[in-house]
Amino acid sequence: MLSVSIAIVVIAVPGLVTGLAAGLRGWVLAGMAPLLSYAIGGLTGPWTAAMGVSFNAVTYAVSTVVFAAVAFGVRKLTVRRRPPEPEPGLWARRGHLAVLACLLFAAVAGGYATLRGMGRIGVLPQGFDAVYHGNAVRYIAATGDGSLFGTGSVNWYGDAAPVFYPNGYHLLAAVTYSLSGASIPATLDANTVLLPGLLALSLVTLVREFRGRAVLAGAVALTAVAPVMGVYESMDRGPLLPFALGVTLTPPAAVALRRYLERVAPDTGLVLVLAAVGLLCIHSSTLFGGILFAGPLLVQRWLESWRRIGRDLLALAPIAVVSLLVAWLQLFGALGLAESALPYYGWPSEYRATTALGALLGFQHFEPHPQVWLSVALFLGIVFFTRAGALRWIGLTAAVTGLAYLAVASSNASIVMALSRPWWDDPYRFFSMAAIPLTVLAAHGLASTQAWLRDRLGHRLRVPAVAVAVVVLAGFVVLSNGLYVRSNGDRVYTGYQAADPSTLRVTPGEQSAMAELGKLAKPGEWAMNDRFDGTAWTYALTGIRTVAAHFDETSPPADAVVLANRFRDYSTDPAVRAAVRRLNIHWVILGKPSAEPGKPYQPGLIGLAGAPFLREAYRNPDAVIYRLTA
Repeated sequence: MLSVSIAIVVIAVPGLVTGLAAGLRGWVLAGMAPLLSYAIGGLTGPWTAAMGVSFNAVTYAVSTVVFAAVAFGVRKLTVRRRPPEPEPGLWARRGHLAVLACLLFAAVAGGYATLRGMGRIGVLPQGFDAVYHGNAVRYIAATGDGSLFGTGSVNWYGDAAPVFYPNGYHLLAAVTYSLSGASIPATLDANTVLLPGLLALSLVTLVREFRGRAVLAGAVALTAVAPVMGVYESMDRGPLLPFALGVTLTPPAAVALRRYLERVAPDTGLVLVLAAVGLLCIHSSTLFGGILFAGPLLVQRWLESWRRIGRDLLALAPIAVVSLLVAWLQLFGALGLAESALPYYGWPSEYRATTALGALLGFQHFEPHPQVWLSVALFLGIVFFTRAGALRWIGLTAAVTGLAYLAVASSNASIVMALSRPWWDDPYRFFSMAAIPLTVLAAHGLASTQAWLRDRLGHRLRVPAVAVAVVVLAGFVVLSNGLYVRSNGDRVYTGYQAADPSTLRVTPGEQSAMAELGKLAKPGEWAMNDRFDGTAWTYALTGIRTVAAHFDETSPPADAVVLANRFRDYSTDPAVRAAVRRLNIHWVILGKPSAEPGKPYQPGLIGLAGAPFLREAYRNPDAVIYRLTA
């Protein structure tokens, strides 16, 4: 668990230091810290690359000092001119302790569900996207290249068009990898197992900032880690690690927005800029998701007083300008990607609109059973919605994100696909985004039920309010079978394990062969491999470059195309030999052919056994390694 401990330090400490310097305290400091850390790392990587400086743990630490110094200076100048008013007390000490207990329980439950599905820290995620993230973390750690196009060069090299990818997730993971000495899979898993706890912390911070009761904060910590489509589906499918991270860190952006609008000043403005930029650094779609999440907050403010519209827009204008200047590398990279020749097909619709609505309200996407007690809590939240106070805007957020899911899940209309392009028209992602405000409403249902029972039982039977809260929250935990840890773990399981390991996309035998290649190959030597077997993971696991470093066959380099189609003609084809020389290929590694229809070995890799230019160096039931002898 060393990698998990170091991941916590890497994600928390820089943000804590900078947030403290900016004047944040208490729950807001704790909840904002991870997002601030990703802003610091996400900005440092591309800017150091532009200056020709390597990104590593040292540069990350130095940049933290710089950001903290700037935050401290801005805070000092602000306080000198406009001292902040003391925030009113809200929770008693026992309230803080009770919320902390709920948060810790939720983090343990969510982490246990994740770890139960994985089996152990260090298991290799099997999805389509995971290999990109693994290779990207290895690339940054090995080269120090923190640029926004560097991670894509592992697979799109040579004459292939550079591929932009926001790399805030990978930059901090690379620091964790370097400091911990763990494997790349263990580094990815260490970050993944923290996601439920981070989401619970984010929502507790949201409730605290909007003056919610301690019971509501404790309830939201519990409901945050219960829905399967919150973060667990993203672990199973892809896994969509930067997206899932962005979803967990979206609520603090609303916290930063409210604090700035309530007190328009340079120090609160700096925190809002870092929050917005942090979302952008994690993934471009996360910033758009943050707008969908926090936009209704503005609507509630403006409905309460229309005079705020002009003042708020005027106050937000400099924030937009500064954010544009600070994060122009990410913004222009995202715009270039949107205008590139990269094909965009979207995902087919999966349900009728009525079926999608039932899935949404039942917290049941492709699971065999709905998460009934979350639905009951959600129903109570809707019944007691008028009691939501300063958090009433979350109902509009739930409506907006829910309707977006319904549209994407049930329609392939061109307008729907165009508007949903930042999320690749993917129903899974929209379901995850909708789950967050729905869990807040569910928590509101539990807290309002506690208040209703307190008002009736407290006077008649003299039952303490604390006892009522314990009964309601503990009852939800029990009725939901421990916050659905078993069913949520089962969903994660399919993204990491299988009853028959030989059916995995990356089998244990292939992993053993890749490890052996890492011992056989010298630094700088490449290996020829198939794009669709598990050997695309070779670089992440060993540092040995391969011709294909992703399952994605979009716009591959010309040399990769030649070799994939004609490598077996090495003895007679000068173009093949030239490509081999350019890439310094000395090895061939073949894993178990993909079981996907139409994805056997690529043509140039069929029938290599006995080829005169190859000598077998290693073999197991799932993989073989050849040395190029010519």
